[in-house]
Amino acid sequence: MKILYSPASPYSNKVRMGARYAGIKAESVLTDTNANPPELISNNPLGKIPTLITPEGKAIYDSRAIMHFIDRETRGKLYPRNAEKRTEVEMLEALCDGICDSLLAIVYEMRFHPPEKIHQPWIDKQWEKVVRGLDYLNANLPKTGTKLHAGHFALAAMLRYIELRFAGEWQKGRPKLKNWPQKFEKFFPDYAQFKA
Repeated sequence: MKILYSPASPYSNKVRMGARYAGIKAESVLTDTNANPPELISNNPLGKIPTLITPEGKAIYDSRAIMHFIDRETRGKLYPRNAEKRTEVEMLEALCDGICDSLLAIVYEMRFHPPEKIHQPWIDKQWEKVVRGLDYLNANLPKTGTKLHAGHFALAAMLRYIELRFAGEWQKGRPKLKNWPQKFEKFFPDYAQFKA
């Protein structure tokens, strides 16, 4: 099994951490999406990462689809069986992925446009979403113990990404969120391996 990934991608890191935790053995294949590598394009028409390729050659893409696949393959290692609890985990994952969507929109706006074409109102709108999401998470952190789930990995990946791209710009007024990665790492010691 292979996971085509980029070390800076929070979605890739979420999937790779989830696979590691669930006991799925998958080779991480460093992939440059800008180069349209044949292995990526032939397996994912969107040319996006992460993309998981099964030993049979089946491609699975979109990080949440991959997480659900891993969960099915491991008989429930990433999502609770209880419907209400599962929905809570899925909503946490969606929130963390959504924050990443907004962060990436800001990064791409600044990276791919010349300074005179950067649309600051767009950046401000995306950052407002980030702020609301972070404030919500600081007030509603998931219980974190020996039994981890997909939401934990989405949160861990998002915090690693925001620190990579916006170091020092998100911690103020959010002490619980700021300290959460240290707690998470106690239960997932491999966290340090999943960074850009």
